[in-house]
Amino acid sequence: MTKHFDEAYRILAANDRGGYTVPTDRLYPFQWNWDSAFVAMGFATFDIDRAYRELERLTEGQWADGMIPHIVFHQPSDTYFPGPDVWRTSHTIPTSGITQPPVFGIALRAVHEAAEKAGTEDAKARTLALFQAGLKWHRWWYKARDPEGTGLVALLHPWESGSDNSPAWDIALARVPTTTDTAVVRKDTGHVDAAMRPRDEDYRRFIHLVDTYAACGWVPAEQWGKAPFKVAEIQTTGILLKAGEDLEHLANSLGLEAEALELANYNDLTRKALLAQWRPAFSRFVSRDLISGEDIEAPTQAGFIPLLSLDVDADIVDAAVAEMKLWSNGMKVGFPTTKPFVGSFEPKRYWRGPSWAIINWLLIDGLARNGMNDMAAALRSNTVGAIEAEGFAEYFDPITGEGCGGLGFSWTAAAYLCLAGQ
Repeated sequence: MTKHFDEAYRILAANDRGGYTVPTDRLYPFQWNWDSAFVAMGFATFDIDRAYRELERLTEGQWADGMIPHIVFHQPSDTYFPGPDVWRTSHTIPTSGITQPPVFGIALRAVHEAAEKAGTEDAKARTLALFQAGLKWHRWWYKARDPEGTGLVALLHPWESGSDNSPAWDIALARVPTTTDTAVVRKDTGHVDAAMRPRDEDYRRFIHLVDTYAACGWVPAEQWGKAPFKVAEIQTTGILLKAGEDLEHLANSLGLEAEALELANYNDLTRKALLAQWRPAFSRFVSRDLISGEDIEAPTQAGFIPLLSLDVDADIVDAAVAEMKLWSNGMKVGFPTTKPFVGSFEPKRYWRGPSWAIINWLLIDGLARNGMNDMAAALRSNTVGAIEAEGFAEYFDPITGEGCGGLGFSWTAAAYLCLAGQ
């Protein structure tokens, strides 16, 4: 046991708010959706009960239609904007009105398998309840965010991607007005250097979208019709497919034949759709702007995330890996979230270049799935080394290796526990 494991445990304990974990103190004072899924997998390495609890607390915020929101406001805080008063949702617990990548199903399988290995008595019952929540959420994705049955799910807000201000959104987001009825009172730049955060203009567009959907009463069909931002997104779809595979596996192990078949049908549809987004000219997958009908060609990490859930031909794997190596060349910390030295690359600004441990975690699993074990091992070693050198930062400057953004970050601690423990 090294001092780094002890520090990871300490961070998760410090960010515990009573069965759920905040990403970091003050900057993100609530429960975030995909953060908690990664955190649950971290907890599963040493505290299975607490891992289940993390997911159970997240599902307290699930909506009647199945959506699990991107933020659950379990208790008030004045250190974050936008808070519940801006979202204007109407649920038992205050929540945001949008969602986030569905890592939940991936986490549930990991927690369940850890519980089975440990012989945990109530594992089956707890897994079953969470499985039903996860299945309900997957049904929501396919109904609300793929109403035409394409197999690719769409985002109506950049925040739903988790990669909030990625260059992938620049063209689509530029069409969104900067006008807003809501006073934009940013809190993030009081906690973190503004040079590392989204720009004010981006924030006004983000809030314009919130105003638009709040005016729709957060009814999915109305939002779909009025959305000024609508992107069929490969990172989210790739994660949805992996989570769908894991939920299908759980359904089979729990003897839920009808549910397993339903998930298998979703997965087959999405697998074909995702494969069709491969672009040989770029050696990566691409998202599609559903308003313009055009491919999104911005070079970001999302282009490689589908490897997480696809078993692709050798020529695709070889091309993707060659491109990934090109991006990593000369970088102190992989994997950059924007191709280095293109015009949109900013190595310290949130999602426009920095390396993230959780993105690396997904890429490592995708590489290993497709037989690229050496590259997976190298990226794992590089990620663990960056954390040991710089601490549990939100993300890292890929050129210098500097830890940036929020510090004492929960999902970085979880990633370390899972990656360094392998």
